[in-house]
Amino acid sequence: MIFKEIARDGNTSARCGILHTGHGDIETPIFMPVGTVGSVKGVYHRDLEKDIHAQIILGNTYHLYLRPGTDIINKAGGLHKFISWNKPVLTDSGGFQVFSLSARRKLTEDGCIFNSHIDGSRHIFTPENNVDTQRKIGADIIMALDECTPGQADHKYALNSLLLTQKWLERCVYRFKHTDPLYGYEQYFFPIVQGCIYSDLRKMAAEHAASLDMDGYAIGGLSVGEPVEKMYEMIEVLDPLLPRDKPRYLMGVGTPANILEGIARGVDMFDCVMPTRNGRNGMLFTWNGIMNMRNRKWAEDFSPIDPDGTSFVDKTYSRSYLRHMFVAGEMIAAQIASEHNLAFYLELVKTAGDHIKKGDFQAWKNATVKNLENRL
Repeated sequence: MIFKEIARDGNTSARCGILHTGHGDIETPIFMPVGTVGSVKGVYHRDLEKDIHAQIILGNTYHLYLRPGTDIINKAGGLHKFISWNKPVLTDSGGFQVFSLSARRKLTEDGCIFNSHIDGSRHIFTPENNVDTQRKIGADIIMALDECTPGQADHKYALNSLLLTQKWLERCVYRFKHTDPLYGYEQYFFPIVQGCIYSDLRKMAAEHAASLDMDGYAIGGLSVGEPVEKMYEMIEVLDPLLPRDKPRYLMGVGTPANILEGIARGVDMFDCVMPTRNGRNGMLFTWNGIMNMRNRKWAEDFSPIDPDGTSFVDKTYSRSYLRHMFVAGEMIAAQIASEHNLAFYLELVKTAGDHIKKGDFQAWKNATVKNLENRL
């Protein structure tokens, strides 16, 4: 992977860069819409590319492995061809999904034994077969198998969890380096830095991951129950420790304010289900704050959904109409809200990049964060 930093803020660790992949360049900072099973819920790929301006999307190894299965994806020629998406894809290893299935899984030195949430069948992810699975899926960026430590874990549990993650990581790296891509383009590998809310463990994890000299580095195990101040503190701990010539990816985070604060602390890449999940429940993110589109106050508001929005839905539909669609239970309500939110998130990181280049990112960020979480 070739990552080139093109601008850096003088007052924070925020930066802009270009990340080159076999399916195109990615301008950072970037938000990556989540397409867990090969689709971003409720959004056409056409709109992802032309309206939302997504540069990369996510798939999830756990879900794609179980359904439709890697044999079908392989026969299709890889995930890009299977889902008709010719831009970059990143796959999570499934570690977080396994973490969330605590009643259905068992962790061992060899790997993670789990029962399918679909039919109860028994499976195992080892570091080796997890890399093989992601090779077969064909993502441009693949992630290490890890244990996502609960945010409130004590130090002893977090240490033992990290030691297991590090053993798995070394095996993942060995497997990755001794296997080849299947579809004619390069694949890249990111270790995941764990360590819960403990500075000493985060430092240990970062130093170990950096010593392996891989293509980029992910920060995992945050926004999983710990206070937001602790999340920011852990990112700050990692900022001077992770290689500056490699991209940094904060996994599963978060609100618009979280993203701007992450950028300020040196993070380049983000993903989260919040834009689509909250959108399906009637929550819209805007530059002026959060709108609950089920509220009665919008019933006779015939103004555009968001005059400052960049998506076609913002100017096409009124707030009154969108509220009516939610109250009526129409599918198009979730589609409109998801499209708006994703377009807003992509515009958010693009605008952040513009201010990094301009040199006034810190002042802009501080002023913007105050508005983002207003309740309208």
